[in-house]
Amino acid sequence: MTPPVDPILIHLGPNFGIHWYGLLITTGMVLGAAYAAWRAKVDEENPEHVWNSLVLTAIFAIVGARLYHAFSSPRGGGIGWAYYRQHPIEILYVWQGGLGIYGAIVGGGLGLLIYARRAGLRPLQWLDYAAPGLAIGQAIGRWGNFINQELYGPPTELGWGLIIDAEHRIAPYDNLAQYPLDTLFHPTFLYESIWCFLLFGMLAFVAHKGKAWLLEGDIVMGYLIGYPLGRFLIEYLRPDAWTIGPLAAAQWFALGSICVGVGGIIWRHTRSPASGSSDPIAEQGASS
Repeated sequence: MTPPVDPILIHLGPNFGIHWYGLLITTGMVLGAAYAAWRAKVDEENPEHVWNSLVLTAIFAIVGARLYHAFSSPRGGGIGWAYYRQHPIEILYVWQGGLGIYGAIVGGGLGLLIYARRAGLRPLQWLDYAAPGLAIGQAIGRWGNFINQELYGPPTELGWGLIIDAEHRIAPYDNLAQYPLDTLFHPTFLYESIWCFLLFGMLAFVAHKGKAWLLEGDIVMGYLIGYPLGRFLIEYLRPDAWTIGPLAAAQWFALGSICVGVGGIIWRHTRSPASGSSDPIAEQGASS
């Protein structure tokens, strides 16, 4: 399996064009926002808040994601801080790939919180609307990594493996004598995309069917548990992972996120009965 298209969808000049990577990221954001707007409408909230907050949230998410990538130190010759400190202008070249999802989560969440604060909304309620949409956006956006031939795993004999062109190989897989051009590699982008589709389905189902016992914030807490759990496992197949001690940096962030999600659900449900309107944290946000 190889990408069926050129990474640049439309060439607009020698140094500029519309890239599939950016188009897929944008498509994922719009579809995620569409889901969030639908959920808000179902709850008889104004869905326009989703669209009004989208630009601010997207800017913060992209900045956070790019900074995470720029300051990383990937293995195998991948581009990270060692490169960007010598070529700082290229930090702006988002269309070439390189976005860290944990940076996007923090940045996007901050952008949404700022909007909610200014609009007088309950932050946890709107984070709940956004969380499943984030998962569907990730599921779609990961296909940009496929087209860019990045974020692949080690060699595999499985039939759905990827063929990676020589110019996109990282060490040690750039040794064509040991790893010929017909070598297949694990499509880690595909594993994460499938995981995010499943996570979207689970969160959307719980949000729709679990109103009787959910507190505001439970869905976003579920995302903070569900996505990192899959990412923690998939990260073992990432030869380019930025490592800190015995684990990849993304695995440390995953463990921290899972602890926050589990701890948040337990703490809040032991303090409040299962009714979204009685959540004291939500009420505090509404009155601030």
